[in-house]
Parts: sequence; C-alpha cells; structure tokens
Amino acid sequence: MNLTPGGNAPIPTQSLIIRVSAGAPVDASSFRLYDNGKVRGDSDMVFYGQRENDDKTIRYSASGNETMFTVNLPQLKQDVQKVAFTATCDAGKTIGGLGTLTIQVEAGGTVLLSCPLEVNGRQEAALILGEIYRRNDEWKFRFVAQGFNGGLQPLAEHLGIDIADDPTPAPAAAQAAPAPAPAPAAEKKVNLSKVSLTKEKPAISLQKKEDYGQIRVNLNWNKAQAPAKTKGFLGGVFGGGNKGIDLDLAAYVELNNGQRTIVQALGSHFGSMNSEPFVELQGDDRTGAKSDGEWLHINGRQWKDIREVLIFAFIYQGAPSWENTDGVVTINMPDQPPIETFLTEGNNRQNMCAIARLVNDAGSIRVERINRYFSGHKELDEAFGWGFNWKAGSK
Repeated sequence: MNLTPGGNAPIPTQSLIIRVSAGAPVDASSFRLYDNGKVRGDSDMVFYGQRENDDKTIRYSASGNETMFTVNLPQLKQDVQKVAFTATCDAGKTIGGLGTLTIQVEAGGTVLLSCPLEVNGRQEAALILGEIYRRNDEWKFRFVAQGFNGGLQPLAEHLGIDIADDPTPAPAAAQAAPAPAPAPAAEKKVNLSKVSLTKEKPAISLQKKEDYGQIRVNLNWNKAQAPAKTKGFLGGVFGGGNKGIDLDLAAYVELNNGQRTIVQALGSHFGSMNSEPFVELQGDDRTGAKSDGEWLHINGRQWKDIREVLIFAFIYQGAPSWENTDGVVTINMPDQPPIETFLTEGNNRQNMCAIARLVNDAGSIRVERINRYFSGHKELDEAFGWGFNWKAGSK
C-alpha cells in the first residue's frame, strides 16, 4: 500500500522495520516523543551516534544509502505516544538533491506501507519523514513529509532538542573562563551533527580532558553480499571468486612507556580495555551478519598512557574493491559529535587501508585522517616504521 504525504494507515502491534532509502547520503534518525510531542532526553534518540535506546526497543543499522530502524512496538513504554523518523542532509545540501527518498514499513519480510517522497525542487535540508503514533490503544503510521528550511536546528527544536555548539575547541583564553553551571538533565545539549574528515579538512583537535571516557571506533560497510569468512593470510590473498567483500578492523597501538602492539582478530590479538594496551577489539564478525559492523574500544580514562592509536582495515574476504564497500569508520566519544571518514578512494589491487590516527598531543586528542592504501601488513608496517616481523596467519 502506498501513502501520499499526510496519509495514515493502521499497523500491527509487533516488531516492525522502518526503512529509509535515498538516492544519495542522508542521515536518518528516530525520536521517542511523549504527550507534549517532545523528547525527554538523550535516550529517546537513535541515530548513527547512538544505535539503540536505553531499553533497546529501537535499533539502528545502515548500509550504503539505506537506514533501517527495528522497532519493538509491544515493548515501547506506555507513556511513549509517537516515534518520529527524520532525514537530514549534510551541510550545504538539500532534500531536492537526493534524487529519491522513501520511507517504508515492513513486518516479517513484507512491505506493509511504502511512502515515496517527491523530492524535486525541495529546498529543505531536514524533514520529518513519518511517525508511528498511538490512537485508541492501537498503532498507526503517518507519512508526514514536514520540511524545515533552517535544517537540523529548527527540526531539533521542534522535537524538544537543544543542539550543542560547534565542537571546535575555543581559544585558550576562552577555555580558561569559569565553566557555567550544568544545565538540567531535561535541557541537556546533544550533538546530532558530525565531523567528516576529508582531504580539505584532514584533522581535528579535541579539547584536553583528564578522562575521555570510552572511545568507540566503528567500521561499517555494505554487507548485502558479504560471505562467511574463511582462512586468510597476513599481507597475502584474502579469499576470492565471486564472493562479496568482508572487512576487518584493527589498530596499531603505541604506549608512552614504549610498548607497541597490533590489535586485530588475526592471531586472536583482541587487546584489553583495563590493562595494557588499553585498546580492545569487540569480537570478530565472521559471518558479516552484524548490522552495526565491527567495533574497537579505546579506554579514554588511560589516554595519558597512550601515545598513538592508528586505525586500519583490510579486506579479509573477497576481491579488493574499495569503491563497492561503502566503508565508513566512525569515532564516537562522550560529549563529542561523531568523527567519520570514508574508505572508498583506494587502489582496488590493494587490500589494506590506514584510516585514521589518534595522537596524544600534550594530553589532548588529535584525530588525523590518513586514508592510504597498501598491499598488506608488511607494506603498511614499512610505511609507518613499526618494525614488526610478519608471517602468514589465520583466525
């Protein structure tokens, strides 16, 4: 069943998939709303920087230009009146430049409702695409299509969100000023913006802290045809045939005491969060089935002990084809907008990418985009002067 803007239809009270598809990159988010039509806090938002809410009733995953929200309707709290789904374009772009934009409701693999939006000529940078809402103890879906000419900020204010200021550190004199009293929890500012590291903007320095908390690094890619992983070789051949592409996330870690190590699934070098090297790979997705990709965690409480973390990825399974991976690495840390960089520029005969480096700069964190491609671990090592001895290995 197709809906036009403003249309609504009943939906079953069960676990549903809300899928947002576009012809170009767009940021999709969901928001739990209450009697006043507003959120109550951070946990009501699910987006690329927070992939599930506090009670895990809404989960986020993305692949290419498609975003999927899994919504467990029966488990939503009774005071939740709506769940709104939004789309926001990158700075300087508009909905009209997406080419296509559709939101649809699915259950059990069947499309219940499809809502294609006519985007031609639309100048808004953000809009509420649709919403699930309660009506007489039942659930319905409405195709909203409400645009906001001012972009993210007016949309956020409409939903009761106070957008945080630009994350760029203030000058030293400004940083030395007394900190204002913390805002009440319900008015806490949140970052829905993000920082993209590009050739034109290859680095960002974060304000110095004693404790950066848990730094979470995510590698996600288009796994639509990703196969199960089989044995591979360090710096060698990683499967092949007509199989899809599967990526592995890894890191070189150097501590201030001189210790150096590699954290990766090959050889089961998963690292440790609470002891040296204070970096840990969160398992290994051998099937390519995890919708949120692979994760590497860095203990930001121990940042004073870390000199450098260089994040890299390699194609473990399938012929090297970086432009088909839609690969993106996102660095998430408390009270900072996500920092992202894309892995689509590589030489397709090289299966390894040095992505980004987190450097201890007198106690602060400087994040540097690298995006250099290599034929394997040995060539990567030689480029950065690590001095490890490499040999064939497998998981």
